[in-house]
Amino acid sequence: MTLNGWAQIALFFALLLVLTRPIGLFMTAVFERRKTFLDPLLLPVERLLYRVTGINPEEEMHWSIYLVAMLMFSAATLFLTYAIERLQGHLPWNPQHLAAVAPDLAWNTAISFTTNTNWQSYTPETTMSYLTQMLGLATHNFWSAAVGIALAVAFIRGIARREMKTLGNFWVDITRALLWVLAPLSLLFALALVSQGVVQNLKPYDSAKLVQPQSVTGADGKVSTVTTQTIAQGPVASQEAIKMLGTNGGGFFNANSAHPFENPTPLTNLLQMLAIFLIPAGLTVVLGEMTKSPRHGWAVFGAMSVLWFAGVAATYWAEAQPNPLLRGADQHVSATQSGGNMEGKEVRFGIANTALFATITTDASCGAVNGMHDSFSPIGGMMPLLNMMLGEVVFGGVGAGLYGMLIFVIMAVFIAGLMVGRTPEYLGKKIEAYDIQMSMLYLLIFPLLILGFTAIAVLSPKLGLSSLTNQGPHGLSEILYAYTSATANNGSAFMGLNANTHWFNTTLGLAMFCGRFLMLIPMLAVAGNLAAKKSVPATAGTFPVTTPMFATLLVGVILIVSLLTFFPVLSLGPILEHLLMHAGRSF
Repeated sequence: MTLNGWAQIALFFALLLVLTRPIGLFMTAVFERRKTFLDPLLLPVERLLYRVTGINPEEEMHWSIYLVAMLMFSAATLFLTYAIERLQGHLPWNPQHLAAVAPDLAWNTAISFTTNTNWQSYTPETTMSYLTQMLGLATHNFWSAAVGIALAVAFIRGIARREMKTLGNFWVDITRALLWVLAPLSLLFALALVSQGVVQNLKPYDSAKLVQPQSVTGADGKVSTVTTQTIAQGPVASQEAIKMLGTNGGGFFNANSAHPFENPTPLTNLLQMLAIFLIPAGLTVVLGEMTKSPRHGWAVFGAMSVLWFAGVAATYWAEAQPNPLLRGADQHVSATQSGGNMEGKEVRFGIANTALFATITTDASCGAVNGMHDSFSPIGGMMPLLNMMLGEVVFGGVGAGLYGMLIFVIMAVFIAGLMVGRTPEYLGKKIEAYDIQMSMLYLLIFPLLILGFTAIAVLSPKLGLSSLTNQGPHGLSEILYAYTSATANNGSAFMGLNANTHWFNTTLGLAMFCGRFLMLIPMLAVAGNLAAKKSVPATAGTFPVTTPMFATLLVGVILIVSLLTFFPVLSLGPILEHLLMHAGRSF
């Protein structure tokens, strides 16, 4: 670890802190339908959309109707994306003449992008045409992100409202999230990326002659000589912008943000990291403003920040250590490892920025990577895994991170009430049995999906184990990471696992679908129940939710719940691999 590395991490957080309040105040005005500087341009578009679709923007929805509207919209966009993939070979803007995507892979990808997961069991450059990338995938990045923001705003309304049965209008919320928040930010960010050299075109792929011919061994064992290299092109910057701002993560290229066409400079790397956290951080301000308790919003921001810093510090420390297996004859650390573990990392980013990026992308449900997590040290690789196991509530995905954190807030308030022997209260609402039952259901669905699917895969030689590149605890980590990433709607991969099989395409698709939509039912039920409650005045026994003590309790509850759930499987995976590595074994 170096002072320069810590300075870069501190710079990122300082910039995030500066941007959080302005974006939060702007989003508050947008969703409270107050005047903004974009209204002269966007209000006519909004009115036209409502008129064409027959939506009454003044009509509010019960939580169950809000849920049904969201599911209908998600289902429609899912089938649209699936159809585009299956018809790809007959559609325009396909200069490489790529064939239709296979049915199971198309279904997995459609679910992946609908759920804001963006898990990719394929090589984008050789699988998806330009039209599929733009119309099927990039547009879905907007839609799924807007759904997440709308759901978070609906939950906040549930906390803020008194004796009401509605949470707002889903169609209004998603329209405003798209027009006022995601589209303008994506346009500005895409232009910034293009200025730094990110590709944006519709050209056919280029072909370059190699300076030195390469010998390649095919699957049949025959050796051939390659003299040219195919260089992919495409509309990259436009997809990259919403990929980050919407915490989607699906790369235009297989190497994702490690590819120089997606992430060419240290500046684009910094901008991409800021884009991932920008909206989730701003939503904590929306929470404080809409509930008339700004300090509560900052307390939630503080708890997220503590967990983020702990994750990045642990990852940076682990990756800055040399690999004990790489020692010279004199048993001293090899010179190639004296500066830390650089395997799987881009030299232009270094260890600090790779560790920071890995922490940010797995704290949020983004899934973009600028280095290969499979090449991290066992403890370094465990931290991104643990970040997702926390429920991706450390800022988290756009919207999803906040409503997931608010479930933990309710649990923390409930525990605080038990400690002092009184009915728990949260911002003037009594937390009762129904709220806790729904919150616990939300929290139990998550580990059940991860651990259940992982157990089946590791006990099935033909279904799960046959796809592994590595055996032992590292192989367990690869399978565990895949199901954790899918259920948490993250989308990053540990690599080393061939997930493009019928088994993994099907089960990972189920994990993504249930990890997104099944968990929304108890979440919206809690929001609807809170909105209907009466307001109760604070008393001397009311636990304040605006203090550092509350933030500390919230962090403790998150860690205790997550570690008690996942420590056994972590001890058999990365922790065991770490101990065996120091004993001289690798996998």
